[in-house]
Amino acid sequence: MSEATKQIHVLNPFEHVRALCQRITRQVAERVVGQEEAVECVTAGLLLGGHVLMEGVPGVGKTLLARTLADVVHLKFHRVQFTPDLMPADVLGTYMVQTGPDGRPVMALQPGPLFSNIVLADEINRASPKTQSALLEAMQERQVSLGSSTHALPSPFFVVATQNPIDNEGTYPLPEAQLDRFLMKVMVRFPTEDEVMNIVARTAGGAEASVQRVADAEAIIAAGKTIRTMPVADHVARYAVRLVFATHPDHKSAPACNRRYVKAGASPRAAQSVLAVAKFFALLDGRLNVAIDDVKRAAYPCLRHRILLNFDAIADEATTDSLIHQTLIELDRTKDDGGAKAPAKKK
Repeated sequence: MSEATKQIHVLNPFEHVRALCQRITRQVAERVVGQEEAVECVTAGLLLGGHVLMEGVPGVGKTLLARTLADVVHLKFHRVQFTPDLMPADVLGTYMVQTGPDGRPVMALQPGPLFSNIVLADEINRASPKTQSALLEAMQERQVSLGSSTHALPSPFFVVATQNPIDNEGTYPLPEAQLDRFLMKVMVRFPTEDEVMNIVARTAGGAEASVQRVADAEAIIAAGKTIRTMPVADHVARYAVRLVFATHPDHKSAPACNRRYVKAGASPRAAQSVLAVAKFFALLDGRLNVAIDDVKRAAYPCLRHRILLNFDAIADEATTDSLIHQTLIELDRTKDDGGAKAPAKKK
């Protein structure tokens, strides 16, 4: 057992997981200026065993963030540039004829870049649906089927995908089934003027800032298990479930904006994602209890890619973030407590 893993197995494992998260985010910040929310969400995805979709205009550091995270942890990393002519075999691998020990030709597996711990799928929406679908089994089942054989992927297995929201010519939007496999969708914002000044100052010399490796595979897997064991009060879990149901336009709790603009709401996997990420945020904040505010914070990255908008929303320029915001306001306004508050004592 590595030293990083031993730090998890102590009397207070939650505190050491929090310390591990802080070390990871601190090292990533040595190269990535700002983008605190994106750094925390990507770290959460790695530890929780989920996948993260990052969206932002070119040059805001999406690729740098993923590559830096791979440098901070002692894991195998591969970057795949998705293009329209990329084939599934270019990602998964294929069987090739090789010479065996006895000199005879044999079919041997040539693993593709997907056989890594961290895979950066750069501009994933530029690949054809045929290549995009090759990732579905890997992202959900952590395995790859080639021919009649099934091959397990290394653990942990983490996909970071990026896409550009402003250049849609020649792109293939991800299907809803694949979007639902992503734990979170992170909007990488444009940096502020001061942050750009910091970026320019850091890169003026041409040398890239060095980072230290602070975790290995065992420590990451152990930390993820520890985070998931955090207890969640019934009223907090109920709030997350009610939030997911409120995204469905035909449900009685759906606010007027969702009835008008939403074509399909979030799946049950969304409730699982919201609670898991809320646990991470609570732990990062130094608390062992998940609050409703943690659920609200996790709602945006966990739901924005799981809500399908209709044509009215596109015409009126409604966004999933604005609908999530309005849904949270409506839930707080109309909540029937559902156990959120302790019942008043009878006199």
